[in-house]
Amino acid sequence: MEKLMKNAWVILGIVISFSHFSCGNATKDKINTKMANTESSHAQLETITFGAGCFWCVEAVYQRVKGVHSVVSGYMGGKMKNPSYRDVCTGLTGHAEVCQLTYDPKVVSFETLLEIFWQTHDPTTLNRQGADVGTQYRSAIFYHTPAQKAAADQWKQNLNAKKVFPNPIVTEIVAESTFYPAEDYHQDYFNQNGEEPYCKIVIKPKMDKFLKAFKDKLN
Repeated sequence: MEKLMKNAWVILGIVISFSHFSCGNATKDKINTKMANTESSHAQLETITFGAGCFWCVEAVYQRVKGVHSVVSGYMGGKMKNPSYRDVCTGLTGHAEVCQLTYDPKVVSFETLLEIFWQTHDPTTLNRQGADVGTQYRSAIFYHTPAQKAAADQWKQNLNAKKVFPNPIVTEIVAESTFYPAEDYHQDYFNQNGEEPYCKIVIKPKMDKFLKAFKDKLN
């Protein structure tokens, strides 16, 4: 964490200014359910769920991190049972678009996953990431263990105290709840639809900066 604090300016350089394209407006004509890093392993895996705007962006980032075994896009934090994408897009269900990760803590630490989280979206905009607006796009960490909660709280406190961002962090840190996987066409989206406008204009620039900043953490 001290390393991040000493290089806090990097975070501001990584946060992307989104275009006028929004997550809900991209074409949805390809279906693929492949997950990241599904190689067999007997390691004791752990789970964390992140919300950082459009789940297509979050998925694309974490699929490339060494030690992350799977990334599943879905919905969490709402009251409706079995919500559809259309339901969540109304902003009335209370769900956030999230990605649920399973990872090997012996290969990638939770601290590294948090560092990537803070650096690859803007955690200071309430219910919004660029042109994607609504409670479903809120910044959120749904922790699965007390240790994850403690680490996330400490990072948020330190980043705010050091004023790494010009505005206070609004990321909610709450216990995980029922996770509903998104429809098949949302899974592995960037890999399967990289030439679509949203992918090229919004996700690709974010990916380029991420890949450069975390090249030693990639598969």
